[in-house]
Amino acid sequence: GLRLMPLHRNGNLSVVYFQDFVLEGFKGGLETQALLFAVFLTLYMVTVLGNLAMIMVITLDARLHSPMYFFLKNLSFLDLCYSSVIAPNALANFFSPSKVITFAGCATQLFFFSLLATTEAFLLGVMAYDRFMAIYSPLRYPITMGHSVCTRLVLGTYCGGCLNSVVQTSFTFLLPFCSSNRINHFFCDVPPLLQLACGNTAINELLLFGICGLIIVGVTFVILISYGYITVTILRMRSAAGRRKAFSTCGSHMTAVTLFFGTVFVMYAQPGAIESMEQGKVVSVFYTLVIPMLNPLIYSLRNKDVKEALQRLG
Repeated sequence: GLRLMPLHRNGNLSVVYFQDFVLEGFKGGLETQALLFAVFLTLYMVTVLGNLAMIMVITLDARLHSPMYFFLKNLSFLDLCYSSVIAPNALANFFSPSKVITFAGCATQLFFFSLLATTEAFLLGVMAYDRFMAIYSPLRYPITMGHSVCTRLVLGTYCGGCLNSVVQTSFTFLLPFCSSNRINHFFCDVPPLLQLACGNTAINELLLFGICGLIIVGVTFVILISYGYITVTILRMRSAAGRRKAFSTCGSHMTAVTLFFGTVFVMYAQPGAIESMEQGKVVSVFYTLVIPMLNPLIYSLRNKDVKEALQRLG
């Protein structure tokens, strides 16, 4: 909604432009803040350790040098980075009296968060396609998913992420922010920033719901088709052991996909999302901290190869 400034005698609006933003974070007294700080710190530590462990295991163990683990290593790298774009700053703000973030700092945070989260969405699609190729045509798989193909696919996910990020960040920061500089969130994200803008945000909302909706629907479509084929192929397998192994690899991927897209959909792909910021903050904690922490656990606990690799390295 537009908040108009007081009118001057000559009838012009007085507009105040802010240099800095304030990240209001979560409501509550010192005890609440301390508890949340402990929760955030724990989630972030486990995220860093878990994802670093995955990256190390996959890099050091020659038996894990296959396309599936190449993508998994990239997923861990993305999780590590995008939780690091948000968590350290959020942790510092819990006990900061001012909670100030500069205009440039805010734009930078939004840019990298958007870049990494969008890249992850695309990467989850690529991983589903990889599982489909592995199970649907196992004999041609080493050729169809050669190293250069995998590298190009990963680069493609970053290009897609970069494109969305440039659009969202530039369109958001082209808006005039003159009604208030207090962001009702714990990091710089598009919905809470749109609430502060005093220009018309219709195009921005359209871009947010349109692009994020397209990405989510597109990637989900790729994943569903891949898994449709995978399921049919698995059910045709003769050996029960083969079926179990295929289902367990795919099961972990599906778990990760459902968590990620479910929360992202709630936050960005439905027009009512911008109104309820309190609920939005809780959902945000989920995909900025909980999911990056869960991904390595989902993939390593459900995965025999990773468990054996960990034992060998241990």
